[in-house]
Amino acid sequence: MNTIIYNKKCITPSKVVCIGRNYVEHIKELNNETPDTMVVFNKPNSAITNTLHYFTPDTRFEGEICFLIEDKQIAGIGFGLDLTKANIQNKIKEKGWPWERAKAFDGSAVFGEFVKFDGKITDLKLELYINDKLIQYATYDLMIYKPAQMLEEIQTFMSFEDGDIIMSGTPKGVGTYNIGDIFVGKIYEDEKLLVETTWKVQG
Repeated sequence: MNTIIYNKKCITPSKVVCIGRNYVEHIKELNNETPDTMVVFNKPNSAITNTLHYFTPDTRFEGEICFLIEDKQIAGIGFGLDLTKANIQNKIKEKGWPWERAKAFDGSAVFGEFVKFDGKITDLKLELYINDKLIQYATYDLMIYKPAQMLEEIQTFMSFEDGDIIMSGTPKGVGTYNIGDIFVGKIYEDEKLLVETTWKVQG
């Protein structure tokens, strides 16, 4: 089973629960329809990694604020990348098929270290730099569905195990990437840096 680092210890999430289309500008940039209910999909443990790999030329990065769950509550926070095989996703969306082939493949849930979080969720913000250029930026206010709503909605049909992760959706600025690119993901509480992760894309 794949693991993540939380408070300097290895833990094993049973699953990653992802929220799709949670930022208005991201919906617009991909010409998607704005959903009238929360879009939820899962990535299995086998998708989890701490290494950012290059897969195909159409594979897209999506930087996200990620929450670690303990006792059915948010206990930790980290930066994650939801990787998407865009061409496959476009084809299966047209047919109304499930997203797993495009979203849940091995290595598609890339996580840095998680740290304990008991601060103000309303003050959170995300920054993703690629090769020293700011590519994605998001704040709590830009989320359509807030973390408390995510917890409530997910638990109406699915149970959380300790160590499970919620990926809260991506802001605008997604795109493809190349071998050797340097990614730096940062999560802040107001102006306080909570966690920072650097990846170099591997072939």
